[in-house]
Amino acid sequence: MKIKKGDTVQIIAGKDRGKTGKVLKMFRKDERILVEGVAVKKRHRRPKKANEKGQVVTMPSSIHISNAMLYCKTCARGVRIGYQLLGDESKIRVCKKCKNEI
Repeated sequence: MKIKKGDTVQIIAGKDRGKTGKVLKMFRKDERILVEGVAVKKRHRRPKKANEKGQVVTMPSSIHISNAMLYCKTCARGVRIGYQLLGDESKIRVCKKCKNEI
């Protein structure tokens, strides 16, 4: 997977199309990611104690990784990713459009 935890991504499909957010968690087995501020759902919580009230809690839900692209700050949009080898045999991710490191 080219997207990692902590990356900024742009949503390219679904009801939140065009939004950007930080990847909070990855589910590699299911190929899904949890992005802050995207795919937020409301859950109705039952009161647990006698004097407590029930409440509506907003929780983020996961989206499929194919619905997100890595966000390039210099291009200011979602871009495809390439890899570049450095002299000391380490790889860095680069934007395919502007060739800057992400």
